[in-house]
Amino acid sequence: MARPLCLFTGQWADLSLEELGGLAASMGYEGLELACWGDHFDVQRALGEADYCEQHWALLASKGLVSYAISSHLVGQAVADRVDERHQSILSESIWGDGDPSGVRARAAEEMKDTARAARKFYDCAPDEVRATLEANGGHAVVNGFTGSPIWHLLYLFPPAAPGSIEAGFEEFASLWTPILDVFTEENVKFALEVHPTEIAFDLASSRRALAALDGHPAFGFNFDPSHFGYQGADYLGFLREFGDRIYNVHMKDVWWSDKPEAAGVFGGHESFGTDGRFWDFCSVGRGKIDFEGIIRQLNHSGYGGPLTVEWEDPGMHREHGARESAEFCKKLDFEVSPQAFDAAFAED
Repeated sequence: MARPLCLFTGQWADLSLEELGGLAASMGYEGLELACWGDHFDVQRALGEADYCEQHWALLASKGLVSYAISSHLVGQAVADRVDERHQSILSESIWGDGDPSGVRARAAEEMKDTARAARKFYDCAPDEVRATLEANGGHAVVNGFTGSPIWHLLYLFPPAAPGSIEAGFEEFASLWTPILDVFTEENVKFALEVHPTEIAFDLASSRRALAALDGHPAFGFNFDPSHFGYQGADYLGFLREFGDRIYNVHMKDVWWSDKPEAAGVFGGHESFGTDGRFWDFCSVGRGKIDFEGIIRQLNHSGYGGPLTVEWEDPGMHREHGARESAEFCKKLDFEVSPQAFDAAFAED
């Protein structure tokens, strides 16, 4: 296999890192993308305890695992969102505080800055094999996550958005995130936004606008997850062609969508994931409609050498079964680029 195969721990935060590490290794994974919730990675402990990072690497090593990225989706969401009572369920008490939206946003922004610092500290003491992989891909550490959006509620444009309100939303996003990204730059860490509904960037067009709003900030890039493009009808292979040099992490996640009209359409009909009659649902890798062959070939064109990380979600399947079969699928799918043309042997000496 050409690239390291990892498992994102976010959907497994009910398990301790000790327990999940052994399970992940037994399912065929080489590493973990560590979520900053549960006990998988604690930003403040990483910064405040002298041996926290070393102990984390020792635990991973005891399971035969490594790590190439950490993830702070939940805190990042609160930076640019219009914060309301929903956010309390995804934030720690220290970030939520009294729930005043401006205070929540400010604390989330400071935590994201600290996340960059913690990632730098963590990967500075990484094993040689991890450091070598990072060096081969630019030398930076990676934090994946969400940004939130001050204008997601304006998506449908009815009632009509006031003139300039969309542009103002992108400007607000940039004003909130630029100071955070400046710290990422200072720490030689990249922030990889997972392009996703409810974020400032949720398809190719909005990703262009987000990057433009940031004036192409060097610390800003993407965690590519094709599942959030497919059911929308958004061009995920085109996304890789356009932003190949800003792909800092890849989530292997699949989605199925119907070939015929359903009771709950693209917007979901206020039905829970997994409800019969939905137009689309996430599914175990290889069981949906994403063109993973095309993705691997496009990643090869762009020179991406980082991990392939399974973010396993399937409301109709036991997660251990799904994670195992997803690991097997990815191992069969990925391949190294040929060092020579296939017809080179035809040439005369």
